Amino acid sequence: MDRFIIEGNRHLSGSIAVSGAKNAILPVMAACLLAPGKSVLRNVPNLIDLKTMAHLLRVLGAHVDYDRGMMSIDSATICYNEAPYELVSQMRASIYVLGPLLARLGEARVSFPGGCAIGTRPVDLHLKAMEALGATINIEHGYIHAWAEKLTGAEIYFAKSSVGATINALMAAVLAEGTTHMFNAAMEPEVDSTIDMLNKMGARIAGKGSTSLTIEGVENLFPVEMRMIPDRIEAGTFLIAAALGTAPVTVTDCLPEHLAILLEKLRAAGCQLDVQDTAITVTPPRKILPVDVLTLPYPGFPTDLQAQFTVLMSLAEGVSFVEDTIFPDRFLYVAELNRLQANIRMERNVACVKGVSQLSGAEVMANDLRASAALVLAGMVAEGTTVISRIYHIDRGYDRIEEKLNGIGARITRERA
Repeated sequence: MDRFIIEGNRHLSGSIAVSGAKNAILPVMAACLLAPGKSVLRNVPNLIDLKTMAHLLRVLGAHVDYDRGMMSIDSATICYNEAPYELVSQMRASIYVLGPLLARLGEARVSFPGGCAIGTRPVDLHLKAMEALGATINIEHGYIHAWAEKLTGAEIYFAKSSVGATINALMAAVLAEGTTHMFNAAMEPEVDSTIDMLNKMGARIAGKGSTSLTIEGVENLFPVEMRMIPDRIEAGTFLIAAALGTAPVTVTDCLPEHLAILLEKLRAAGCQLDVQDTAITVTPPRKILPVDVLTLPYPGFPTDLQAQFTVLMSLAEGVSFVEDTIFPDRFLYVAELNRLQANIRMERNVACVKGVSQLSGAEVMANDLRASAALVLAGMVAEGTTVISRIYHIDRGYDRIEEKLNGIGARITRERA
């Protein structure tokens, strides 16, 4: 099993580029099932999660090719409606094939999903949306079995904001007969990206960027080409890395409008920011100021950045509080940060972070994707050497992260098992 060896206390400077957004590409890959023929996606990074989804699409009958940032998906021969446990258990986003399979084939069998160990993430909102559109749902032997002779437009109310359920319902509703109205829909950029893709394919979706969406069902969709949006979580990770440094660092190929709340928190922590159209330069503060964080659905602070921001707060001069309302159990990394001599105390879903003057290198273990990134940031600024095991997590969502960070002055070595 691969691990990272990180020589800490490095001085960072220069520029670092952001890849395409994993969490936007995964649903768009599933959306390609809706349109027989070859669709092409550009700005696609080389990530384990995307390889897993590509394998799943091949199992369903699609032809998927990838070459240097371009992915082609030909779904003309989709003929199989079951997403097996062996694949779905590896990645929660596999649930995205439920809506497209139901809409195109009239039936889907999808294993209950897996992914990172960050607490329970039920799929009940997905299933209620499918039922509202006219599907019958049975849960049998660990599988979701959904079928419908015909999907019909409906009113769908989401009990809470859910990116996955919103996107899955959209992909089912675009081929339903009649009009669908969605309320309390998620507003994340990844939802907007999926809407853009579906509309380009011939769907009729109105209300992008709001919590109320209207979908006029169409008879069929057609394949398209589309460039994927940059990854706001990767961009945020690099911005926080820059804030931990000693000299200006520029994060390029990003969309600052997707990062507004993080930029607000970085300014509050003492950073100076120069924000351009697709680039942000961070000048780190001489002393990091404590800032409280509460994770919320977009445009609130992303749960996928709370672990990385906690690393920044662990070196602040004072006490800060980090609360996660999205995934309250997403603090397994705290014990590992404390092994690096951070001073963090947990009370339910709130981390009380008392800043220390210096972190100290140690052996630690990654337990999920974003925790892995947080430990990498901590290791970069810790005194001495940090060894991070189980880094397969980070390869699920960051393309060549060690190469990118080494390009701005980090010293990270991947040790092959």
